[in-house]
Amino acid sequence: MRLRGIRGSRNVEDRRRRSGGGRRAAGGIGGVGLLVVLAIGYFAGIDVTPLLQGAAPSGQDRAPRELSAQEQQAAQFSSRVLATTETVWEDIFADQLGLEYVPPVLVLFSGTTHSPCGGASGATGPFYCPADSKAYLDTDFFVTLSRQLGARGDFAAAYVIAHEVAHHVQNQLGILPEVNARRQKASQVEANALTVRLELQADCMSGVWASMVEGLLQPGDIEEALNAARKIGDDHLQKSAGQVPQPHTFTHGTSKQRARWFATGYNSGRVERCDTFGAAQL
Repeated sequence: MRLRGIRGSRNVEDRRRRSGGGRRAAGGIGGVGLLVVLAIGYFAGIDVTPLLQGAAPSGQDRAPRELSAQEQQAAQFSSRVLATTETVWEDIFADQLGLEYVPPVLVLFSGTTHSPCGGASGATGPFYCPADSKAYLDTDFFVTLSRQLGARGDFAAAYVIAHEVAHHVQNQLGILPEVNARRQKASQVEANALTVRLELQADCMSGVWASMVEGLLQPGDIEEALNAARKIGDDHLQKSAGQVPQPHTFTHGTSKQRARWFATGYNSGRVERCDTFGAAQL
């Protein structure tokens, strides 16, 4: 992805110089009644120890320190990608939705951090908290994404950020609170099915964003995003963890579904095509 010359976003909160990235709040990510946290779903419901072996060390026990050149580069990359989402969604809200877009804040952390939605660690994966309209990202996760999950390339990392921003779009459009209310009245299986549709819609919206930054794309970028979508499908992750896929436990969709909905958004460039809740088949 060509980001040289792209301005960085001002909506970045960098907590990585703190020891452990900040205190760990009570309550875990994704707890019952806390369906306000939308993680991209890399590790949902599986034992990820085999996947995380050899991953970049967390910052949980680090003392306050200066950031390395690699960490500075990750922050700059994230800030520039976030800026592209701000430009794209501002235009889409105005042109397609007739609304004004208010961008989220991206919190960069190392090891552990806290949010109004609960505590998080690097193993949680990136997540969005609608209670404070912030997306949370441990930049060490880019290493895990590439080395442990096999989703290589800078555009795969950009897709991660775009997906969390898409959850913010859902929140601003009132989709998140509506789905949360429906989930609280549903059985666990029904609630999981609703979350799958929510996550696939975020994948589709990520594709819409990608269609709007074509001038920044390089050969192979879209395939990197599609590969990332496949690598983080519930079925693929459960198989990678040595489990037999259990569809009733899926919360983010299969590899095929995630790649398909990203492609739907990318090929159409229209938010209206991301109606996963109205789709008869996913």
